[in-house]
Amino acid sequence: MVELTGSSLTMQQIARVCLKKEGLTISQQSMNRVRKSRAAVEGIVSDKQTIYGINTGFGKFSDVIINNENVAELQLHLIRSHACGVGEPFSELVSRAMLLLRLNALIKGYSGVRPELIELLMELINKQIHPVIPQQGSLGASGDLAPLAHLALVMIGEGKVFGSSGEHIDTEKVFNEKGIKPIVLQAKEGLALINGTQAMVAVGVISYLEAERLACDSEWIASMTMEGLEGIIDAFHPAVHEARGYPQQIAVAKRMIKWLEGSQLVAHQGEKRVQDAYALRCIPQVHGAIWQVLDYVKEKLEIEANAATDNPLILRDGELIISSGNFHGEPIAFAMDFLKIAMAELANISERRVERLVNPHLNDLPPFLSPAPGLQSGAMIMQYVAASLVSENKTLAHPASVDSIPSSGNQEDHVSMGTIGARHAHLIIQNTRHVLAIECICALQAVEYRGIDNMSPKLKKKWMEFREIVPSITTDRVFSKDIQQVSTYLSNY
Repeated sequence: MVELTGSSLTMQQIARVCLKKEGLTISQQSMNRVRKSRAAVEGIVSDKQTIYGINTGFGKFSDVIINNENVAELQLHLIRSHACGVGEPFSELVSRAMLLLRLNALIKGYSGVRPELIELLMELINKQIHPVIPQQGSLGASGDLAPLAHLALVMIGEGKVFGSSGEHIDTEKVFNEKGIKPIVLQAKEGLALINGTQAMVAVGVISYLEAERLACDSEWIASMTMEGLEGIIDAFHPAVHEARGYPQQIAVAKRMIKWLEGSQLVAHQGEKRVQDAYALRCIPQVHGAIWQVLDYVKEKLEIEANAATDNPLILRDGELIISSGNFHGEPIAFAMDFLKIAMAELANISERRVERLVNPHLNDLPPFLSPAPGLQSGAMIMQYVAASLVSENKTLAHPASVDSIPSSGNQEDHVSMGTIGARHAHLIIQNTRHVLAIECICALQAVEYRGIDNMSPKLKKKWMEFREIVPSITTDRVFSKDIQQVSTYLSNY
């Protein structure tokens, strides 16, 4: 079980809850903070103080005062009206991450919700009841309003949730089967549920976890390509990378040397050529820079995963209540755009290695790794696919965060588009995985021509492992299936 405190959630714990489906508990200190902040909200209502979102309208309607007898109705209208997302739903994995992240934010004690709402969120996570949430419709400021409203719909017994086979089922039916009672929202609770960055952060953390795994896999795949092309290992010498000083670059070079340890296929400078092309020679420099981006993104996501991002914030046990803008997604928007660029580059350099594996003008292998060049095309069109994917990535990598558009009568006049950036980052990662799968297939074939007995022991194990996934190219076949099988295998956690 993972214990939530509102301030100590790590990427590793997110992976345990979301990928391994571990359950949750909440610290007693956190629940005490929740009770204190709720008492402050109830005091505001009873004292008839005017506080945004508690007894006022929302956005441009913030100057409209709501009577006490209507504050609960106000929250219900808020959720229903804001649940207008469109498009395909987020994955069930992202939906679970959204529940986790929203819960962790609310238990910080700055939101004024009741313990009953906290307990319901925890119950949904522990019973693996995940809302169906459309992907499109968030501006990435004022909170991820539309996506989080669909999450909140489930809590009031409306909307849909994922079934055991991925189907979409009415929430009411599932609640009845599981003995779960929907919540009746009280003052501020609807706003507290939807004012936050949890959609973009949820997509971000799942994307980060996939990107990290892919970056690791890219190193052994690149190492096998080095063997297939008889690359020059001297470029990875520690002294070279220490001379520049980037820790991530140094680390990649060290790992490449470990993967290639004992290989009789790699060369030393001057033996076959003086130096390799950049796609081989600069692997530590490029992949190392990608790891720099991943480190930056991880830091920002972990900060945001433990942040209070709704509005208004109830501070100092209710002594201070301030309308502010922590829901603005700019930090995550920048991080997601940075992640997009890095993962697009991981695909770019991988595709260039694919080209060197298949192009007969760049190596002494059979043209396009074909078993019968001319009669059979071999890996020729796999390189086309890789080229198509990297070009698509270049379009998706355009920064979402440089755009803004006013909303709510120009009250909300600058937004982050961070959720769009996160969604596009996730798409780029899927494309990049396919590109690396293509490099993997080509590298497997290239080292087979060179002689697998001459491979490094570590890479030979990888060759044997992946030959169980994709067979040798002995004749042309439908390679789409091979690419998908390797890509799926690489995505397994």
